[in-house]
Amino acid sequence: MYETAHACDVLVIGGGPAGLAAASHAARCGRRVIIVDDNPRWGGQIWRRGSGEDESPQATSLFDEVRRAGVKFIGGAHVFNQLQDGSLLAEAADGVHRFSYEKLILATGARERFLPFPGWTLPNVMGAGGLQALVKSGLSIRRRRVVVAGSGPLLLAVAAHLRKRGAEVLLIAEQAPRARVLRFGLRLIEWPEKLLHLMRLQRYLFNVPYLTGCWPVMAHGRRKLERVTLKRGARLWEVACDYLACGFHLVPNAELAQLLGCETVDGAVWVDELQRTSRPEIYCAGEATGVGGVELALIEGQIAGCAAAGREDEARRLFAARQRARRFASALNAAFDLREELRELATEETIVCRCEDVRLGQLREFDSWRAAKLQTRCGMGPCQGRVCGAALEFLFGWRVTSIRPPLFPVQLRNLAYDPSSEAERVERG
Repeated sequence: MYETAHACDVLVIGGGPAGLAAASHAARCGRRVIIVDDNPRWGGQIWRRGSGEDESPQATSLFDEVRRAGVKFIGGAHVFNQLQDGSLLAEAADGVHRFSYEKLILATGARERFLPFPGWTLPNVMGAGGLQALVKSGLSIRRRRVVVAGSGPLLLAVAAHLRKRGAEVLLIAEQAPRARVLRFGLRLIEWPEKLLHLMRLQRYLFNVPYLTGCWPVMAHGRRKLERVTLKRGARLWEVACDYLACGFHLVPNAELAQLLGCETVDGAVWVDELQRTSRPEIYCAGEATGVGGVELALIEGQIAGCAAAGREDEARRLFAARQRARRFASALNAAFDLREELRELATEETIVCRCEDVRLGQLREFDSWRAAKLQTRCGMGPCQGRVCGAALEFLFGWRVTSIRPPLFPVQLRNLAYDPSSEAERVERG
């Protein structure tokens, strides 16, 4: 087994907006910085690049800043365990990578929340962001009929992207009530840049119905998705389609922080004013601290990078901008809060844990995540509860009570890794 050891002053986990901003600011302060990401290229999900994909000016500018700052990037590496304090292990195609650091910045982002309903396991029923990522990676969507459903502004971004790539977007089904969405839209005058972005998206969504108070209740098909049943008020109707892109807002990726002993509050990583976690050598920025959008992620990353580099005065100068971005995040989350009716979508026979084929009816007799996991193996599959965990938190109020390594599926030889038995090749910063 091949091992590479890396040493740095500041290690950043996650190459999205928050991670890039943190790395850039820490490096500009003279620190040796490494970014580790499970994707082969930096940019995260929001700035994921693919064949023929245009980068936003904001992304291009930050990419250039990171390059000029001399930040080292290691892609395609999954951090799966902590070797000891100040040392993390990651698996990549070329073997195990061991990272030693003085300060750690977690910018692990968020993932889509999926809610189970009959037929949600059919092929071509997928996450809204997941379908967008596949299209960016080369999947042809031209002339395919797509229903985009769920909650949050991500639906608009996905629908616009798919339409630009030639998809026939039939409609956007937003579960939030019309009144809440309208109030949120009116408040965008407080954030002109957000309003401008919305107007840009609407250029690509001309004539696409945007239905508030609407959500999918069933997906139909024999071998793959053929049509979806939608509900709006008392009305139920079916729409023939090739894809259902469905996501009910986002969930912070807090598992690595929990494994390292950082406190969480309501599923997000707790941080102080300097983005420092309950572990003083560990900082956290971006969606892992609470879903708030790219601008908040960038500012939090900048604060974390400055603070980790010992430039706290510089970090404090960014507090006012962060507070403004947090007001937007608060308005966003209030507007797209999930409605109670969604708790009733799944039937007793609906699979909740896709990895272990556990159905909703099997889970009702238990009163906690731990009890259900012990008796049904719910959450013990390859995704380690990343899909069913968030769904069951919404359905039953259950919280994942413990995080154990490995965080991701790894080869057994890497799980049993012993650094004392390996000949190391050490790479500095």
